[in-house]
Amino acid sequence: MTKNIKFFLAMCWMVFSPCIAHAAISNTDSISSNPAAVNITPGTGALQRYIDNKLGIQNTHGVYIDGAWIGDVNDLFSGGIPHADRWTANSLLILGMTIDTEKLMQWQGGLFGIQFLQFNGQPTNQQAGTVQGYNSLPGPPPLNRSELYQLWFRQELFNKKLIVRIGKTAPTFDFNNVVKPVPLSQANISIPTVTSLIYTPIFVNPAILGVLPGYYNSAYGITINFTPIRQWYLSLGMYDGNLAQGKQTGLTGPDFNGSYFYIGETGLIWLIGQNNLPGTVGIGAWHQSGLIQNSPSLFEQGADGYYIFGSQRLWYKNPGVDNSGISGFYQYGDNNSRVLPINKYVGAGFTAFGLVPHRLEDSMGMGAAYSWLNQNSFARETELMLQGYYQAQVAKDFFLEPVISYIPTPGAMAHLNAAWAGTIRAIVLF
Repeated sequence: MTKNIKFFLAMCWMVFSPCIAHAAISNTDSISSNPAAVNITPGTGALQRYIDNKLGIQNTHGVYIDGAWIGDVNDLFSGGIPHADRWTANSLLILGMTIDTEKLMQWQGGLFGIQFLQFNGQPTNQQAGTVQGYNSLPGPPPLNRSELYQLWFRQELFNKKLIVRIGKTAPTFDFNNVVKPVPLSQANISIPTVTSLIYTPIFVNPAILGVLPGYYNSAYGITINFTPIRQWYLSLGMYDGNLAQGKQTGLTGPDFNGSYFYIGETGLIWLIGQNNLPGTVGIGAWHQSGLIQNSPSLFEQGADGYYIFGSQRLWYKNPGVDNSGISGFYQYGDNNSRVLPINKYVGAGFTAFGLVPHRLEDSMGMGAAYSWLNQNSFARETELMLQGYYQAQVAKDFFLEPVISYIPTPGAMAHLNAAWAGTIRAIVLF
């Protein structure tokens, strides 16, 4: 195992040493390790600018095309299920288009969005024996899928204080999104993407795993965001809840058959201390109606739960100058289900931004995820997962990220040995 880890670190150094030596600075902050899970428009507009230049377009009339590609290779150094595959790989492509109705047809406050998702992957998490998932890209099968990921219309009302979005979407954009930056007007006191950890609990609180639609199983429904003041928000949502029965909602149309997922969240934003350290906290509650089924013999009617998350800037290296410094985040979730794989979860981590000289857009961080497993499904009571990463900006819209994951108690089977895994992820925004 030690030899494998040394080989992985040496390979990372060969890949990243030219990046760390590169001293150019751009305006792109650190980004999420999976923008498709937390950003409603994951790209940067580079594709749109390329099309405009090629075709000589001067006015797009509010039509905006973007996308992202995320790919990784994983090496299971040790542990995992019996006869596990050591190497796995995953690839995700998102292509999207948004239309500003005000620029296109003078309809004020309207926005239309559509996205296509192509995923080709392998059972990376199953090979390691983890229930929580150390890699957020592969989800439930099929692991090769082409789908309409988003199709929605959003309308701003009352001077943008009320926003309603209806259609096919990923509720993780709006709910339990610990990754999103703290939305403050002063650029030099904002927190960029709170963490670039790649494990699944960052994107879906494990206590809601199996019922909350999100990447890559989006769902049809309605989302309402109310922000009367910049420091407080309230979000409400109702969605097709057939994910609770194992239906792949990302691959299907709406099915409003009495199985619904309801969720509400409220949160606060603040600045503290002499250097105006920004922080945020959110608390939410959810209800799943209808049938929840994990197997022919394990099912129930309805379940409820709640969650808390937040982030806090802890230190600035250059107050008032740039975003370099350290931030922390925390998560908690609980439910009353007898069927869902995880009943309770707690997680936390730290992120350092721009601390390597001349590398303001780079970040590094670590996190811990600890889940109490449903004893109706698993022999082990808990699963702990530890992860660390370094995200390097190679070019303006191109990032590389090596990751080390350690799972001392894989929960998928009883008596599994501790698992060590290394990942190299590439992220391209366009």
